[in-house]
Amino acid sequence: MESIKINNKLVKKLSNRSVGVECQEGQKHQHIFILGSKGIPASYGGFETFVEKLTEYRLSEKIHYHIARMAEDWLCYRYNDAECFDIKTPQIGAARAVWYDVAALYISIRLCQKNSGVKQPVFYMLTCRIGPFIGFLKKRIERLGGRLYLNPDGHEWKRSKWNMLIRRYWKLSETLMVKHADLVICDSVHIKEYIEKEYTKYQPKTMFIAYGADRTPSILGEEGKYADWLQKNGLVKGEYYLAVSRFVPENNFETMIREFMKTDSSRDFAIITTDNTPFYKKLQKKLHFIEDKRIKFIDTVYDVELLKKIRENAYAYIHGHEVGGTNPSLLESLWCTDMNLLLDVGFNREVAQESTLYWTKDGGSLAALIEKADGLERTKISEMGRMAKERVREAYQWEDIVKKYEDIFLHHDMRSI
Repeated sequence: MESIKINNKLVKKLSNRSVGVECQEGQKHQHIFILGSKGIPASYGGFETFVEKLTEYRLSEKIHYHIARMAEDWLCYRYNDAECFDIKTPQIGAARAVWYDVAALYISIRLCQKNSGVKQPVFYMLTCRIGPFIGFLKKRIERLGGRLYLNPDGHEWKRSKWNMLIRRYWKLSETLMVKHADLVICDSVHIKEYIEKEYTKYQPKTMFIAYGADRTPSILGEEGKYADWLQKNGLVKGEYYLAVSRFVPENNFETMIREFMKTDSSRDFAIITTDNTPFYKKLQKKLHFIEDKRIKFIDTVYDVELLKKIRENAYAYIHGHEVGGTNPSLLESLWCTDMNLLLDVGFNREVAQESTLYWTKDGGSLAALIEKADGLERTKISEMGRMAKERVREAYQWEDIVKKYEDIFLHHDMRSI
């Protein structure tokens, strides 16, 4: 098959690069293959940002990263001193990501097999998409003397965007991935506890390492891009509530919009989100939010500095996520926005603790909180912002997180982890 021939060419190309090179101390590199993200440089997405920061803040010269990227070609390139390789992935709908993960892991294993200088490689899979295939691949990893690490992400099998058949696949896949993983790394204490309780029979070895937050302010001023963005969307600096997330049901847009419409707030509600026309039409038919001029749907903002500026100047941020672990958008809002109104679930409380205000999905809960937020004194809002930033500094610094990862990657005695 042509795809296999191309795969072999890719393996040969990668083999001729820096695999097996010596460290300055004369020791071999520890090779880490990070698979399952869409690759770096990151443009959007939590896992992609994680991989970018992991490579950007690398501390140990002994660690050598190999990063897979979902692509339309079979190219190799170098970024953040990491060896990156494209996986040409066919357009086959929802199965595309599964195909990509299997191909990326298979090629990574082949690369190690062809290079005697690669000793005890680590394969770090992000998400649980390939459970039905992992048993076969894990045997090959073991023959290499390698280790399989897993980040299970959140409860993907709970997401309402999937039909029942796909949800069952996700749950089965998660089960098999946890069963075969040598270590499950969770970026949420709640996810860690869930894995340990749900899969007790497999006695999974687990560890909590948080996700990090970008703690730099926006480089943009009040004029230029930001002023143009305000004008384009009919908004005023400091006079809008903000939500930034994918436009999917489990992020509770229906509750957020309905509750905001109940209020007498003079401020706007700016919703920066992804396109989902069927869901948009469904909500409009149900809520008639077009009739409320305060509700403003805005296209996704991919400009990192502009998005920071938008967050920094929001009156408050409204966060409705209830599925998953530590959410990157929440960390960004805690750092940038003084006042945050969060859905009261364990994941969100674990992250923000007492630095924010909480609401439930009960009718009237968020509406009452918005009315309360509208009347808060500036000193109270500033104090919440100070507490939120302190929480991020305390627990979500990339430098600390990268050090924890490198300690694990360089640690070969799994019994003492």
